Amino acid sequence: MSDRSLSDDELDLVATLQIAPRAPLNLLAEVLGVSVNTVRRRLSRLHDERLIRVIGQLDWSLSGEGNPWHVWVRTERGCAKQVAEHLAGMPDVQMAATAAGRADVYCAVQPARRVHVENLLTEQLQDLDGIRSVHSELVLRAFTKSSSWRLRRLSAEQSAALHTATLPDEVDDELGDELGRDELAAVRLLHEDGRISAAQIARRLGIAPSTAYRLTQSLLHRGVIRPSVEVEPRLLGYRYEAMIALQVRPGQTNTVAEELAQHPSARYVSVTAGTSSVIHGGVFADEEALGEFLTGDLAALGGITSFEVSVLLNIYKRHWLPRAHGEIGATVSRYSRPE
Repeated sequence: MSDRSLSDDELDLVATLQIAPRAPLNLLAEVLGVSVNTVRRRLSRLHDERLIRVIGQLDWSLSGEGNPWHVWVRTERGCAKQVAEHLAGMPDVQMAATAAGRADVYCAVQPARRVHVENLLTEQLQDLDGIRSVHSELVLRAFTKSSSWRLRRLSAEQSAALHTATLPDEVDDELGDELGRDELAAVRLLHEDGRISAAQIARRLGIAPSTAYRLTQSLLHRGVIRPSVEVEPRLLGYRYEAMIALQVRPGQTNTVAEELAQHPSARYVSVTAGTSSVIHGGVFADEEALGEFLTGDLAALGGITSFEVSVLLNIYKRHWLPRAHGEIGATVSRYSRPE
């Protein structure tokens, strides 16, 4: 794992992009109190070093059929890294990481086609060399996702200024829930580059700028795609990332998930069907912060009967993007909807 960490100026830039990933450079510069050239230079440097990337997170209906699955893998001795690398290369694996605690490897999967779920979970994963056992749980609902997680570095005034760039214009959704050919093509472009402009989309697709603008605003307004800045938490000062599987009394499951989704550590919180009721994916600055969450914050929530922790050690893939030593792969590898 690289020892590289981001400077305060770089952290401030990431914080602005978390709120407004598609904000123009002049607005970012105004909020940060620096020149446009300074913002352009910092953003280019981080992108060239493959430390950050603005992508478009797809609605689950576009990345596969059906909801994702959490998967915990026990491996043979000395095989965790090999298994994680193999999983990261599989097209239906959205995230893969070595882990300590509940499992040796954690991954999240979403088959492109619903009919492939059984084969993936009971054959493909089970047959990998080095795997001793696999435990999987279906995601029923996500209460928060990583695109909503924020660094708490900006003032209220700075955040308010950025929020003006987060809301797409109101548009008429003439096609309803169905996506046309041009919309699907635009989704592909936004998926790979969350900051691509409507003018660039128009040139790439050979359509009128006004049409490209309408398509882009419609996709953003409907939440078909959510622009998000991708950066590994360790680069932001969070030494620990954990997937915490909680057992909760049935009548309090949603309440616990809602409370956890508001916690500063929460990058991903979901309700699941399996031996767990709620999965909390969180980031923590150090051992003390993780310990306080496990022994203090969770204890304060009613309804939790037990939990198991998987501390993620090394990330090999996240949001369909390969990762290595904090660096982000050059291509987005997932988009399942046929045109």
